[in-house]
Amino acid sequence: MSTVLTYSGRSRVPSSNPSSEELDDKKKPIVRTGSVESIPSLGQPKDEKRFWWQRAKGFDGDAIATQPSVFDDPESSKEYQPRSDWENLHRFNPLARWTWNEEYKLIRKIDFKIMFFACIMFMALELDRANIQQANTDNFLPDLKLTTNDYNLGNTVFKLAFLCAELPSQLVSKWAGPDRWIPTQLVLWSIVASSQFWLTGRTTFLLTRALLGILQGGFIPDIVLYLSYFYKHHELSLRLSFFWTAMSFADIFAGFLAYGLLHLRGLHGLSGWRWMFLIEGLMTLMIGVAAFVLMPAGPCQTANWSRGKKGWFTAREEEIIVNRVIRDDPSKGTMHNRQPITPKLLFKSLRDFDLWPLYILGLTFQIPMTPVSQYLTLSLKGLGFDTFQSNLLAIPNTAIHIVTMLILSYLSEMNKELTLHAMVGQIWALPFLIYLTLIDVKKVSKWTVWAVITVLLGYPNAHPIQVGWNSRNSNTVRSRTVSAAAYNMFVQAGGIIASNVYQKSDAPNYRHGNRALIGICCGNIVLYVLTKVYYTWRNKQREAKWSALSEQEKINYLATTEDEGSFRLDFRFAN
Repeated sequence: MSTVLTYSGRSRVPSSNPSSEELDDKKKPIVRTGSVESIPSLGQPKDEKRFWWQRAKGFDGDAIATQPSVFDDPESSKEYQPRSDWENLHRFNPLARWTWNEEYKLIRKIDFKIMFFACIMFMALELDRANIQQANTDNFLPDLKLTTNDYNLGNTVFKLAFLCAELPSQLVSKWAGPDRWIPTQLVLWSIVASSQFWLTGRTTFLLTRALLGILQGGFIPDIVLYLSYFYKHHELSLRLSFFWTAMSFADIFAGFLAYGLLHLRGLHGLSGWRWMFLIEGLMTLMIGVAAFVLMPAGPCQTANWSRGKKGWFTAREEEIIVNRVIRDDPSKGTMHNRQPITPKLLFKSLRDFDLWPLYILGLTFQIPMTPVSQYLTLSLKGLGFDTFQSNLLAIPNTAIHIVTMLILSYLSEMNKELTLHAMVGQIWALPFLIYLTLIDVKKVSKWTVWAVITVLLGYPNAHPIQVGWNSRNSNTVRSRTVSAAAYNMFVQAGGIIASNVYQKSDAPNYRHGNRALIGICCGNIVLYVLTKVYYTWRNKQREAKWSALSEQEKINYLATTEDEGSFRLDFRFAN
């Protein structure tokens, strides 16, 4: 007779937790069949409090946090077992139970040990790829005898190189491990970033832009894949908002840093922007070296000479991390963290047509704001602000951007709705773009123009939502690996388009460019609505087919199907 699983209400974890030695004895997946056994009770989904302000009076932190999953069904669980070479297999235990207090304490520990340094690395990326905007305020273009069209070309070359490196970088990361590849990327691009100290003209400018793009491309999907080893889906979406917040903090930090470093203009007869590139590149180099020490390969691989013989997490904590993540998404046990993506697996992932609506959104959603952002410091100089004012006035929009992005990300998870929340940024930007199209910047107060641009660029960015959304809808590690790179390739392609919207002949009002941005913004609103309709329709299709099956037919499907990832009938698309 098959095992019968019964779930009681609010129960607590037994006081006798398994010892480290007992946990180390668990080397194989546990599959319980045969006679009826006593199964530890599961927690209630309604008891999960995702946000700290929800844990008010009456919250029982000692209640069981382990949520129901496919591993609780003795029949279907056999079809979801992790592969035999999965690096976390010795901690996999379908009978593991833990409390909310244990889980929330552990999440805070993961945030401190893993997420915090991931944000530091992202700040290094942003510092080295965006500091050209600060250089523009220090006569960067005139010093190198460049025009704004050359500047556009440099941005295009950078984004094209960034785009082309996305997928190869992700494949290298999946083969070597992100804990090895990401630090290597940081060290290599920091050398190129520092070498901009010796720029001589158009050729060296374009060459360094290309090299930076090649070496930085892939970093974002690499780090997203890495973070997915530690977090559940909804947690990853929120952490990605912190991730892009770090980018915004880097922009603020870059503004203040540039204010100081650009004052070095004249030191040894050299421009301030040269010293800025050199010093900021060396800062990234130090972060890259530290990354070799501070990035463990996974939750069960934190022990080494620098992190301690016992590692960052106890055996109990490793068990909780592993089981909470795989119960949330069983597909995370389908690949080893150093298993390469073969050409066959690559093709399977790219032909997943259900992910293409997200790729298309990635192509277009940032275009309406990007030209305004890229030309911000040049526009402020053109309005009459000096070098140091321009750098400082570029900071407030970033501060607003941090707040609106975090609010949007939290609201999307609280309301459990992605598409319409992601669309908010387009609605936000539209009236400001219309205003910029109608005015003449020479006849309007420069402070009014600055205020409009500041609020426009403070829009709630949907990028964290969409990156997490893409990860949720991939449903396999190999598809998540490829789709993360593919999505970001489309984002960079959109950046290439955006880098060529504003042309020198259209200055200073850029009316033709702004009209194009308005059209794209309106088109994006339509795309979001169509994406919502598409995923809702696909889920209804799947549900109709799945509901038509008997219980035995469902078990037979799980046991025999060759469908993988998002093609499975039992999978539903987040939207």
